[in-house]
Amino acid sequence: MSKSAIRNNIRKLRFLHDEMTQKELASKVDVTRQTIIAIEQARYSPSLELAFRIAYVFDSPLEEVFSYDPKDDPI
Repeated sequence: MSKSAIRNNIRKLRFLHDEMTQKELASKVDVTRQTIIAIEQARYSPSLELAFRIAYVFDSPLEEVFSYDPKDDPI
């Protein structure tokens, strides 16, 4: 399995927001807890819309939640 070029700070942001659970975040952005788990573990890249919804929940710019490292992109 190749390394994902997209990284995220969701786990850290959840902790900083009153230790929000994966289930609570999932409910706020209308996905399953399993989706949040997969995103946090970089096994799934969210749609642009979902990425913006997650950033909105944390009241953070998209770039503070997600980052892209072209060195890790297999293309």
